[in-house]
Amino acid sequence: MHYIHDPNQIRVGPYTTSKREMIDLAKAWIAISIAFALVLGGFSMSYEFAMYLGIAFFTVGLGFLLHELAHKVVAQRYGCFAEFRAWNEMLVLMLVTSVLGIILAAPGAVLISGPVGKRRNGIISVAGPAVNIILALAFLGLFFILPVGKLVAVYGFTINTWLALFNMIPVWNLDGKKVLAWSKGVYFGVLGIALLLFFAQMLLPAIGVHIQVS
Repeated sequence: MHYIHDPNQIRVGPYTTSKREMIDLAKAWIAISIAFALVLGGFSMSYEFAMYLGIAFFTVGLGFLLHELAHKVVAQRYGCFAEFRAWNEMLVLMLVTSVLGIILAAPGAVLISGPVGKRRNGIISVAGPAVNIILALAFLGLFFILPVGKLVAVYGFTINTWLALFNMIPVWNLDGKKVLAWSKGVYFGVLGIALLLFFAQMLLPAIGVHIQVS
């Protein structure tokens, strides 16, 4: 995808960003955190909602931010210009549907300009879901290791699993469509891992872990 980029670049090590990108990332981070908090705990002026918002801000925010930065880093490694742009309309839609208990987690995307063929586009695209899978496994490990903070670990595992699975759907502008166009083997491999993690969530109640969704 080609677009007119922000000429006021800020260099961070070998990578570049801009004030606009940082604002868009922050805006999307806040919106997706509120959306998940609404789905997890429902809106209320209470400590419970504040708790869910804090959990979502950390777990969803971390998953969202590292997902998008993975796309950006890989694209820039290939010599492409890459920056995240929030989709304001989708942010509003996401917040509206979250009140109904539905998450449409498409707050924006990393837009890329440069020499991107089918293979490179596939590798750039799979980087995001791969990061979510790694985070899901890390949170799952923390659940069994940490004596406290297990609720955060459970939500971190669940949410990152969901983000990986959602983004591997091969439709619209989601990562799955571009990964499938590049390599069926990689696509079904990553999708299979995401599905295994998804079904593993069903075993959580068997060990006394219950996730509240209101």
